Amino acid sequence: MGKITKITLHSHLVLVCLMVLLILMAIPAYFWMKDTNKSLAAQHNSRMSPVIMVPGSSATQNRFNPLIKKINEDSPKKHSVLRLKVKNNGEITSEGWINRGDNEPIIVIGFENNHDGYQNIKKQAKMVNQVIERLTEEYNFNNFKAFGHSNGGLVWTYWLEHYYTEYKDTIIIKKLMTLGTPYNFAESSVNHPTQMFSDFVKYRNQIPKNLLVYSVAGTETYTSDGLVPEGSVDAGKYIYQKQVAHYTSMTVTGKDAQHSNLPENKQVVRLIEEYLLDLNDNGNPNSQNKQGTTQS
Repeated sequence: MGKITKITLHSHLVLVCLMVLLILMAIPAYFWMKDTNKSLAAQHNSRMSPVIMVPGSSATQNRFNPLIKKINEDSPKKHSVLRLKVKNNGEITSEGWINRGDNEPIIVIGFENNHDGYQNIKKQAKMVNQVIERLTEEYNFNNFKAFGHSNGGLVWTYWLEHYYTEYKDTIIIKKLMTLGTPYNFAESSVNHPTQMFSDFVKYRNQIPKNLLVYSVAGTETYTSDGLVPEGSVDAGKYIYQKQVAHYTSMTVTGKDAQHSNLPENKQVVRLIEEYLLDLNDNGNPNSQNKQGTTQS
């Protein structure tokens, strides 16, 4: 009997220890779940819909300062500005801030590695993803708009095809506007596709179907903005057209239609205000988007 009693006591002790262990494991899981649910609720209820801008090669996070100044001069709703720089070691530095109550701040992402070339565009897209991860954790927004000048549009295209699936269930990218973006680099015809263009076409099915895309070209001459062939900008239709909800191509001419001057072009500023910004809906992701008039 004594031996049986010792075995029973030992079994009870083991059972108690297991119960204590399960309780100790459950406590952090409970708080983690509570924090996660709180974060998801904050994200779901967020009214913030930032505009995230990526400049082209050799440009910094200050590239769009004149553009943003013009936008704020035209708008009764001033946009606060947060400028971020991603260093090669992954460190992210910041200048500026997002004002409390600003539902449509402008966030500019620059890179220490801001060089040209397909391999660097891939690296920059990965850096953009680092920033998106950080921003969504810090500000809990559930939708945003994207803008890319020159190679910045290539960075966004690569990000959409290779990284957006991580966020598609929680974050909507509503609109993308690319400006003077060389989808086929220096080639003026898709009959001579670059490796980058071929890859963009190959993975285009990863691009979200509810996206509105606006591709804006400049023409200093009849065939070029002085740097990027019009045919290379137009090649974007082979990537986005019939893949997204709406694809619109536009061309600006006249003063400041040269490639480097496009972000300061008055017509471009108006296009951003009319098609990219949510001037009337305060960032509501369910509001009616302007879609332009033609699909090219």
